[in-house]
Amino acid sequence: MAFKIYTKTGDLGKTSLIGGTKVYKSNIRIESYGTVDELNSYIGLCNDMVTDSDTNLLLKEIQDRLFTVGSSLAVDPDKEPLMKIPDLKEDDVVLLETEIDRMMEILPAMKSFILPGGHSTISTLHIARCVCRRAERLCVHMQEENIFVDPLVIKYLNRLSDYLFVLSRYIGHLLHVPEVPWLPRVKK
Repeated sequence: MAFKIYTKTGDLGKTSLIGGTKVYKSNIRIESYGTVDELNSYIGLCNDMVTDSDTNLLLKEIQDRLFTVGSSLAVDPDKEPLMKIPDLKEDDVVLLETEIDRMMEILPAMKSFILPGGHSTISTLHIARCVCRRAERLCVHMQEENIFVDPLVIKYLNRLSDYLFVLSRYIGHLLHVPEVPWLPRVKK
């Protein structure tokens, strides 16, 4: 028999964390890993749009790490999970930093804020960056409320948003799309 996609167990607004604890779907832990899932979907869309093969490989790896992050956030930290959860490593952060540094060597120095846009791939990378920042903020909020979140998750999301920003600039460079500087309107 095929696996059913609907279980009807969430019809009353609750779901289970890994470990079995039932919480409301509005719980910040659910919101955090739901936002990571949204980010993962945007990364997939970005990967479909990017034509640089090295970037495609890294974006697939990032998607894998985001499943790891989501698993970490979905675990009830007060209960021993029945399944082994994949772990995030400091090397995952270092990989992002290495890629940021590599791209920055090619890109011109920024002299002002830049407006997101110029090409649908660039704009979509900026949307992914914004969703990543929201996921990071949710995790920081959890930490502030003394709800356990692995500090490496916050660090990874922070570095990932930096990577996505630099990647948007790098893709613009590859596509020969000029950056549009933000020129703030000031009162006279």
